[in-house]
Amino acid sequence: MNETAVTRRRFVATMAAAAAGTVALPRAWAATGDDAYALVAKVDRVRILSAAQGFLAEKPQTVTSAHSERSAGGLHDYFSEGDYWWPDPKNPGGPYIRRDGFSNPDNFVKHRDVLIRLSLLAPTLAAAWRLTKDKRYSACFMKHLRAWFVDPATKMNPNLEYAQAISGVTPGRGIGVIDTLQLVEVVRALRLLEVERGISEAEADEVREWFASYVNWMATSKNGTDEEKAKNNHGTCWVLQVAEFSQFTRREDLRKLCVERFKTLIVPDQIAKDGSLPLELERTKPYSYSLFDADVLSGICQSLSTQVDDLWGFKGPNGMGVGDVVAFLFPYIADKSKWPFAKDVEYFDAMPSRRPSLLFAGEALKRPEYVAVWKKQDANPTVPELIRNLPIRQPLLWVDPALANRQ
Repeated sequence: MNETAVTRRRFVATMAAAAAGTVALPRAWAATGDDAYALVAKVDRVRILSAAQGFLAEKPQTVTSAHSERSAGGLHDYFSEGDYWWPDPKNPGGPYIRRDGFSNPDNFVKHRDVLIRLSLLAPTLAAAWRLTKDKRYSACFMKHLRAWFVDPATKMNPNLEYAQAISGVTPGRGIGVIDTLQLVEVVRALRLLEVERGISEAEADEVREWFASYVNWMATSKNGTDEEKAKNNHGTCWVLQVAEFSQFTRREDLRKLCVERFKTLIVPDQIAKDGSLPLELERTKPYSYSLFDADVLSGICQSLSTQVDDLWGFKGPNGMGVGDVVAFLFPYIADKSKWPFAKDVEYFDAMPSRRPSLLFAGEALKRPEYVAVWKKQDANPTVPELIRNLPIRQPLLWVDPALANRQ
């Protein structure tokens, strides 16, 4: 094994402190934005600066730090394998078979691990710069981003053609596009640092070129458009990714597409009359998937809401919206023992940890009880699977008035 590859054990040991920031926030444009920013700065300051100080010594690791012989791609291509696919005991060496909810521990995970590492490290450094204006943090931030997206020797190719492959079945799938959900907050950090001049426009442009290629691939390739059409949390994650990537790359057409999909497909197709998410409840991890999709839906509201088009107030044909999803889940986040559905087949006892949706909805919809529960939740999960399913970890970046959408 390549010595620079991140093992699961090392990943947990080095990144747990940063995983705390699993939270998303209120509408950036809202009148309460300053109050929300002050709240999160107070709650998270010690956590942010402590983690960022440790990250200053970390060297970049990208997809070129490890390669799998099972990948159909090259050294610069991201590769991962479908979580729930296993060797067939009745046909050893043949195509893998699916065991929903049960992760195969022998899958290649090194690219996913280094991507998650970046998703923890970069937003933390950006948040630390925002709090202190200490140039050490912004310089370290750019060092890692250049390695991933600019340096020809180490950068990742701007596509996910080989993500969530299945041995003997396919070299990659549209479903794999969910892996770059880990880049949503990295781009949020980029946008903030550019606006606040923590990095120069020229520095931002270097990275913007990569994301312009990648968001175009998401919108035009077979894998990208397959994921766009997904009806469950995968479709939701496509929208959140493209929402942030399009705003950074100045693709107003794609930003508008995200708003349209949210209103015409995601909300009507996913949210039931009681506020539940039936497509997530039918899975073998109904609790985890419901919390995850609620967080991503809330992230979309935060990313795309404007003064004249508040997605927190949008309701589908059955009268339900994202706020109703959070209202449905709130009692079960506050007290998991009340969960009336099947328990998840994995990690149920380790959840819920600190959920972004509570902070977002609590601020946007004036529900202080949500924020009160959010404050009490575990901000430092150490289980890698729980860390992976927390794509928004630095709420400070999401409530900052500097990124207000005032259209």
